[in-house]
Amino acid sequence: MKYIKNVETLEELKKAYKKLALKLHPDCGGSNEEMAQLNNEYDELFSKLKNTHKNKDGETYTKETTETPEQFKDIINQLFNLKMDGVSIEIVGTFIWLTGNTKPYKDDIKALEFRYSPKKYAWYKAPSDYKKRSRKNYDMDTIRGMYGSQKVKEDKEEKKYLQAN
Repeated sequence: MKYIKNVETLEELKKAYKKLALKLHPDCGGSNEEMAQLNNEYDELFSKLKNTHKNKDGETYTKETTETPEQFKDIINQLFNLKMDGVSIEIVGTFIWLTGNTKPYKDDIKALEFRYSPKKYAWYKAPSDYKKRSRKNYDMDTIRGMYGSQKVKEDKEEKKYLQAN
């Protein structure tokens, strides 16, 4: 593998892909050839890791998933194509979170099937087979601590927008 290295779970693969897509996507200064190679690596690793996950305690487990590699890549590409100024994109576990000045992009975000969490002032996209099993509500810092987090696109003005809501 040229781009994606040292991933053991589907969540780690998604994080690595998003980080690399930001560098290699043609809209971000990369080339079509590099992006195609990254997509091929993602597809290959996805087939190996699609059922391997890590729980909040850091233990690896196996659970069958119906998600396809195309679904995730399409969401990332669509988010990049929206060119949302003032919006941060973050991967937490298998969820994609959007924070910051999302209001001007509300209709576009809804069209991508993101849901809004008023308690977190953020939009999220969960895996298609996700079902909430607990009534507990965690804040974002707790969720980040349990599942790990990686900012794919960070907005320096994000705190300003969060305080304004």
